[in-house]
Amino acid sequence: MTAEQKLKQIDTLLTQSQMLWRCRSFECQDLPWQQDFPVLAELVWQLDDDVLDKIDACQYTLNKTLLPALIADLTAQAKDWPIALLEQSAIGNVTPVETEVLSTPQLLDEIDEAHFSAHIKGRKWQQINAFVAKLPVDKTPVLEWCAGKGHLGRLIAKAHHREVVSLEWQQSLCETGEMFATKWQLPQRFICADAFAGQSEQLQTKQLAVALHACGDLHVQLLKHACHAGTQQVVISPCCYHLIQDKQYQPLSAVTKASELTLHRADLQLPLQQSVIANEKHKALRLQEMAWRLGYDALQREVRQTDSYLPVPALKQSQLNGEFSDFCKWAAAAKDVNLADDINWQYYCELGEQRQRLTRRIDLVAHLFRTTLEQWLLLDRVCYLEEHGYQVSLSEFCANSITPRNALITAFK
Repeated sequence: MTAEQKLKQIDTLLTQSQMLWRCRSFECQDLPWQQDFPVLAELVWQLDDDVLDKIDACQYTLNKTLLPALIADLTAQAKDWPIALLEQSAIGNVTPVETEVLSTPQLLDEIDEAHFSAHIKGRKWQQINAFVAKLPVDKTPVLEWCAGKGHLGRLIAKAHHREVVSLEWQQSLCETGEMFATKWQLPQRFICADAFAGQSEQLQTKQLAVALHACGDLHVQLLKHACHAGTQQVVISPCCYHLIQDKQYQPLSAVTKASELTLHRADLQLPLQQSVIANEKHKALRLQEMAWRLGYDALQREVRQTDSYLPVPALKQSQLNGEFSDFCKWAAAAKDVNLADDINWQYYCELGEQRQRLTRRIDLVAHLFRTTLEQWLLLDRVCYLEEHGYQVSLSEFCANSITPRNALITAFK
């Protein structure tokens, strides 16, 4: 099956299932799809609150838990969705039972690695190593897009003995990167420039363009410039799809341009939503904050006589040691909401806890589709590159445990 055919299938599934994954859970008073999916609704309320995060943390477990109920509802409605797509990872493989453990390649000797990995968090260094290990090894000059201090570029320059140009818009980061490159006599130089301000002249035909976790429009801009310049090699790992300049996602390929889906920034956050198994204290604080925010939300809607969400600023963890009433007064003051003196705080606190339990279940069902939506986004990029004459592969460059954003798009001409 071609990437275009696969993308069409996924587009069909996501279009059919929008009511399940495009919910704004914090605005809902009940399961918004419970009438159409009664078996699924009954199942999620049967799940104990304490197991929700564990289920959500593993896509295989999530699928195993929820898919039978979803299939039962679809069968009852005689709906024929390509539901098997939900059992695939973001790159199209069957979702593994457990996260695969891969050894991290060591491209430098221990002495050099100690210097090159200094001040980089362990998992980030593992990501950089794994990414570089997947690059073609030749003497083609490299353009590092959105380089930061040039950690990726310096490893390429050192391990592959090839010229690297690192593009970064923050002058201080460029200066730090240049100092390191000079000290180690690396064939790496920096260009201080804004990736959004043109920069198409930085892309050349005989070049390898790389980007490790350049966010949203930044890596899309690279793809467009590379296609325009006919750059021979492009290797990227996309990240943070929601960080876009437009309010809506701008499709790249012919398939997505013809799609009925119109994705907003909130929709594009879905692939990034996955529970991390935290310790009990952090989990309790997270759930308490969620309940308090939802309790206050119910209160402010009634006080303002406006049934709409009002954003609340970020709060300090220490505030959760206080009373719910203090939190509400703080949140109200931040948005000039006048609260009465005779509010039944216990009522709204309990209402917040109820809505928190509801919100978690709505999100859990939506998360069935997170890898499918990411596959849609990845294939949109793959098909766009293919339309411009590239041979493209979609793979993983490291284990999911190192980073969930482990997809790798490799394109050659």
